[in-house]
Amino acid sequence: MKIKSILVSQPAPNESSPYLEIAKKEKIRIDFRPFIHVEGVDAKELRTQKIDLAQYTGIIFTSKNAIDHYFRLAEEMRFAVPDSMRYICQSEAIANYLQKHIVYRKRKISFGEKTFSDLLPLFKKFPSEKYLLPASDILSADIQKTLDSASVDWTRATMYKTVCSDLTDIKIDDYDMLVFFSPQGVRSLGVNFENFKQNDTKIAVFGPTTEQAALDAGLRVDVMAPSKESPSMTMAIEKYIRNTDK
Repeated sequence: MKIKSILVSQPAPNESSPYLEIAKKEKIRIDFRPFIHVEGVDAKELRTQKIDLAQYTGIIFTSKNAIDHYFRLAEEMRFAVPDSMRYICQSEAIANYLQKHIVYRKRKISFGEKTFSDLLPLFKKFPSEKYLLPASDILSADIQKTLDSASVDWTRATMYKTVCSDLTDIKIDDYDMLVFFSPQGVRSLGVNFENFKQNDTKIAVFGPTTEQAALDAGLRVDVMAPSKESPSMTMAIEKYIRNTDK
């Protein structure tokens, strides 16, 4: 079956996106719609987790979302974040984002290269801090494994949650291909379209955990990224379309 329409479960990209190049080159329609979104917890819910922000001397940030929700809750709880706070950020980009909330200079800020495990040397360098990890309701096993292996005092605080967006205005059967990037996105498909039958609809997934979620949901995975031949989702989709058209 020739692919004529694709729904990507992400926000619309900028004008230079490879998706738009594919749409133009292959003469197909590509729509974008986030299947999930983030909602913050309130101070009352945080207190039920027995979290006292004043008890921590260090904070571990894995995302910009985590930064925004930490400072939102600090303000809501009238907690003045001390200048002495140590910040450990997963990447330089996340560390730079701190400037939205604090005066960056003269603060104790460190960051890793890219992955969470890259932070291990930093935890060994600063082992005496009592760390708080602002996180979503879904925590990667790699994060817990790295922190436990670092032998530091750390506490997880669920400050925001990933929830399914309302997609009931979408005619899901109008699309020849659906593209997913997270297990939560796959779950949102099931929540919004309980009677969805895949039939000839192609399913594209990014990453092994998303693939497993699709398989667990009874879906057939037709396009998988990343791979050696197709390191990006757009490359994998374009390759599939061209092979299908032969």
